[in-house]
Amino acid sequence: MPSADEILEQLTALSHYLGDPVHDLAILGEGNTSARLDEETFYVKASGHQLGAITFDGFCAVHFARVLPAFDGPELSDEAVKETLLNCKAEGDASVMPSVETFLHAYLLTLPNVNFVGHTHPTAVNSILCAKNAREALSGRLFPDEVVCCGVAPCFVEYTDPGIPLARLLKQRVEEYAETYNEYPKVILMQNHGFIALGKTPKDVRSVTAMFVKTARTLIGTYAFGGPNFMTQEAVNRIHTRPDEHYRQRQIGK
Repeated sequence: MPSADEILEQLTALSHYLGDPVHDLAILGEGNTSARLDEETFYVKASGHQLGAITFDGFCAVHFARVLPAFDGPELSDEAVKETLLNCKAEGDASVMPSVETFLHAYLLTLPNVNFVGHTHPTAVNSILCAKNAREALSGRLFPDEVVCCGVAPCFVEYTDPGIPLARLLKQRVEEYAETYNEYPKVILMQNHGFIALGKTPKDVRSVTAMFVKTARTLIGTYAFGGPNFMTQEAVNRIHTRPDEHYRQRQIGK
């Protein structure tokens, strides 16, 4: 079991990768990342920090038990949300506030085999998510490695106000996804907002992110030649259940 310092080192390195301008995933203060510490706490990026330049001081240790009740509680004012974020911290500078997306990170880190979460705003992905026909454009799989790295389908979340409203809707859509596919998603797409990759390891998050950005670029390119030729559902299911592809999935995550 990695120590808290080791997890923070891994999270910082993942954040630097996601925030590196060469990857075109996030600029300025965009995006946020998180990592599970144990059953009680997790690290999440503090508000306002840049992923590409973040240091250990740019993360907050947060109590799950102080965040998760917000999913079932009453609607909160902006001031009440701020107070909740400040009070959920396990330690650290009282002036440093966890990201407003701390709520959705808290939920996602309770899912099976999810220890790291990377939320970014890739230009290629948002070019689709900000389009009128985004849901239709994202309704099929394009190539086998997309299925291997990113799962049988992404989870689509309609636009809503960031913070608790988004976290609540995201939780609803993820649970519906799990009922439909009998597993949790690796990719979450938030309309007019951005992209989330889930993983057991930082490498999982990097691999899922890189492959879905390739998917988005490929999808955009297909419209120059008549539109996407999606794989059949039978072909998708075959790739998703093949033993050799399961082996490749494990290798990708190491």
